[in-house]
Amino acid sequence: MFAGAGTALPAWAQDAAMQAPGAPSGMMAAPMPPHDMMGAPLPPKDPPPAVADAATGQTAADAALNMANMLDGAGGGVSNEALMSALQGAADAGQPMALYRLGMMYENGEGVEKDPVKAFGYFSQIANDHADAAPKGLEADIVAQSFVKVGEYYKEGLPDAGIPADEGRSYALLMHAATYFGDADAQYRVGELFLEDDKVGINPLQGARWLSLAARKGHVAAQAKLGDLLFNGEGIQAQPAEGLMWLTLAHRSTVGTADEGWINDLLTSAMSLATPEERTDAGKMVKKYGPQFTAH
Repeated sequence: MFAGAGTALPAWAQDAAMQAPGAPSGMMAAPMPPHDMMGAPLPPKDPPPAVADAATGQTAADAALNMANMLDGAGGGVSNEALMSALQGAADAGQPMALYRLGMMYENGEGVEKDPVKAFGYFSQIANDHADAAPKGLEADIVAQSFVKVGEYYKEGLPDAGIPADEGRSYALLMHAATYFGDADAQYRVGELFLEDDKVGINPLQGARWLSLAARKGHVAAQAKLGDLLFNGEGIQAQPAEGLMWLTLAHRSTVGTADEGWINDLLTSAMSLATPEERTDAGKMVKKYGPQFTAH
């Protein structure tokens, strides 16, 4: 059922180049489109909208969670056995939402014994079966997140499943989620790689470009990291006012969450160093651009 050591991933995932595509000059320029295994550029894809189905106002991940909540009896109550049976039946039929939910359950030990091998299997099945799913499709976010998940397992390795650590494959999987699907979390992770991973090659400008893509979709961690990078000008030209804007937006979205502490520290530090003019300009930018970049 899952892609173990003897099960090949799609050719692009095995042979994708390890060098990230370049990007036009300019702080907010998007990276170049990905290339297939033969080197031909893939057609550009718009990133999936924040709401994948405007008629329902739900993303596919929301739909998966709602399905699970319905089955586990938020209103009437069904047994865990019935929940697992329903999810497994849907997973056997190849439904990505059910596969993803089962993967998360086994990864986190939610109602089942924690089993990373099974979790890897469910995420791998989604990635193998839906690598070329429409980037704006209802289930695009689940497919993209499955690529991210499988990439995480390859980065660390999973000996119990016969999966050795393979940073090259991990990077290729992450890049597919970031480029083809335009997934904000994947783009954030790519940005972090360019800021922190010597094996990829430290490149603050590329890191800022990827963080910007995620930040504009409302990814609060990307907003905070981008804001800190722009304010301090670490390896790039400093843009203090814009940096304060991103830090402020990130902080507003994380009040009362686990991310509030570290983001508040970044914002407080930046505010203490900013000039009155920079703080004023940042406030104007927050008012003007905040609504379109606020996390949904």
